[in-house]
Amino acid sequence: MRLRFAPSPTGALHIGGARTALYNFLLARASGGALILRIEDTDRERSSAENIEQILDALRWLEIDYDEGPFLQSAREQRHRQALAALLESGRAYRCLATAADVKAFKERHGAQRGFRGRDDGEGAIRLRVPEQGETVVHDLIRGDTVFAHAHLDDPVIARADGSVLYNFAVAIDDLDDRVSHVVRGEDHLSNTPKQLLVIEAARELGLGGEDGPPAYAHLPLLHGPDGRKLSKRHGAASVQELRTEGLLPEAVCNYLALLGWGAGDDQTVLSREQLIARFTLERVSRNPARFDAAKLRWLNGIYIRALPAAELAARLQAFIATEQPEHAQALARHPQLLHRAAAISQEKIQTLAEFWPLAGFLFERREIDAQAAARHLDRAGRELLMRAYEALRTCEPFDERQIELALAAIIARERVKPGALYQPIRVAIAGRAVSPGIFESLAALGREQALERMKDALQTSAQQLALDG
Repeated sequence: MRLRFAPSPTGALHIGGARTALYNFLLARASGGALILRIEDTDRERSSAENIEQILDALRWLEIDYDEGPFLQSAREQRHRQALAALLESGRAYRCLATAADVKAFKERHGAQRGFRGRDDGEGAIRLRVPEQGETVVHDLIRGDTVFAHAHLDDPVIARADGSVLYNFAVAIDDLDDRVSHVVRGEDHLSNTPKQLLVIEAARELGLGGEDGPPAYAHLPLLHGPDGRKLSKRHGAASVQELRTEGLLPEAVCNYLALLGWGAGDDQTVLSREQLIARFTLERVSRNPARFDAAKLRWLNGIYIRALPAAELAARLQAFIATEQPEHAQALARHPQLLHRAAAISQEKIQTLAEFWPLAGFLFERREIDAQAAARHLDRAGRELLMRAYEALRTCEPFDERQIELALAAIIARERVKPGALYQPIRVAIAGRAVSPGIFESLAALGREQALERMKDALQTSAQQLALDG
């Protein structure tokens, strides 16, 4: 198989585009074929080098590699003009001065289903001449056959008056030149396919390539949000870069994207890249729209995070903080040995890399105590228990998780309180809020000196507040 991923560089790589790239990648690797990366930059006003780099960066992050390219469609201008000239000379294309208003007026007179046929004016934009009779059938590997009667098709504009070609012409010629065997893309391109097939048919008849015939087509279902509407920014992240900023792992993203519209045939949800390559087929791609659920993606990402060795998680956290949360990089650098331990004790509580610093950042930098947390947990009763914990931890030897647990358990038994009544005042004192990794692990990671200092300060602050409150 020879497949291609051909994004338009008019913005960041969207989630739907990433899924298309992934499906093409999986098919290419499973078949031992080739994946071509072609940048469709015929939209000269919106295409930019910055957008191209965003697309390449997203593919690198997802670890979707390709065998040929990246090729810029604009670099093939001479070839496109040669093919266009051949179609004009043969009569398969013609110049026409008709405007969009002319086409609209034609439709109003003859009905929306009647295909527009222009007059060969010898100047103006260039249109492809659609045969008056017959039909073009798109043999779709997912949707089945779709028939487009020529009587209903307009003669499509394939080039501007200056000879610069438009998308439907350029992509068809490029697919011939790249010997693409399978075009796998979004369902929104289905209406473009008969136009491209007509270009390919004309080019083949004129000996411009395509000896192996036209590509096979497979149009993927659209992505919807949980509300059933077309996926957009209102549903959360819309691009690959946004998913990375949210702290998602590329392997989890690829796993989830693969399952959007495709099923492995069983209930298995967590699939490695190797498993996806071995099991992915177009036959199991649904025709129905797939629903992108950010909450489910986060859940799956949490599974991947918990499966990482602690050292690997620490390395990923360090890289993530350096690029996505650089304001914390300096605090992290002051305690390089602490990251591995902090990652290990946070692993069960976070679903994304972005959640690590809000949860465990107090281990690296001191935080002010949240007023609401203090009011709830550092009242008179909480302060009394915090004092008991302070005294017990002063003499706790060694200051490790096991001995800390035993010391606190003795207080719980003696005071006859629930564990949370003791743990929450300690947590607020050391972390500044009522959420942290496990309390024994947090105290041990913070160390006796820092833990006691924060507890003492919390006691003093809460005592002052209690005095003010009367």
